[in-house]
Amino acid sequence: MKNYDGKTVFITGGSSGIGLASACLFAKKGAHVAIFARNKDNLENAIHVIEREKKVSSQNIVAYQCDVSDSAQVQKAFTRALKDMGVCDVLFNCAGRAYPAKFEDISIEQFEETMKINMFGIWHTTAFIVPYMKPKGGVIVNTSSVAGLVGVYGYTDYAASKFAIIGFSEALRSELKQYKINVSVLCPPDTETPGFHTENKTKPEETREISKSAKIVSPERVAHSLLKGIEKNTFIILCNFESILTYYAKRFVPRIVEYVMDSAIMKVQKRKGGLQ
Repeated sequence: MKNYDGKTVFITGGSSGIGLASACLFAKKGAHVAIFARNKDNLENAIHVIEREKKVSSQNIVAYQCDVSDSAQVQKAFTRALKDMGVCDVLFNCAGRAYPAKFEDISIEQFEETMKINMFGIWHTTAFIVPYMKPKGGVIVNTSSVAGLVGVYGYTDYAASKFAIIGFSEALRSELKQYKINVSVLCPPDTETPGFHTENKTKPEETREISKSAKIVSPERVAHSLLKGIEKNTFIILCNFESILTYYAKRFVPRIVEYVMDSAIMKVQKRKGGLQ
């Protein structure tokens, strides 16, 4: 898909961060855009931002309040969106969150919430929309993370959800090819978003050490990578050189990746005097 004039795009988590940047870019390309998120005020503010990026005045930009972790809310919001906008050509699942912590400090409630938002949310929206997309085809992009490619200290619950998204998407991709529905996975690195600042509030020191040299990218750069990946029908969409290097290093020289991360962890633990 290269021409978005008159196309319809549904974006969960579209009121901020990568979701909002992507909504603006799709609007700039001429698409009708529907965004879904939990916070009503954020949705209203996002609509004003996206409206300014429209290619032509006739484009529809609509917001729906919805918690993707709740199947009933997804069905209600997406039913309204179908009535208002028609079947989407692109579904971009971008809702998600992370609260880094050591495994023993993560409650079962946090783990369940992480899975519900990050993985179940994608399941709910995709399960609803696929039957409607099958007759005409389209694109589904699910958001994982570089932490869905490499398990990182402090992200046991988050990595579990993000690894799951890649496996789900790979299986779904093979099932939906016959209907001309392309499935991709976006794996952004650390990105300058409100969610990233929330993550930093709870990150263990070891996690900070591992990622301290990583370059933080802008949501706009991730959005451009998203559209480029869609145009090329790329399965794993990566956003910068560091992410590409991490992806191939993990595949072909995993011991080096493990060594680099273990070294950073040991450095912190020696400094704290906690190395066993």
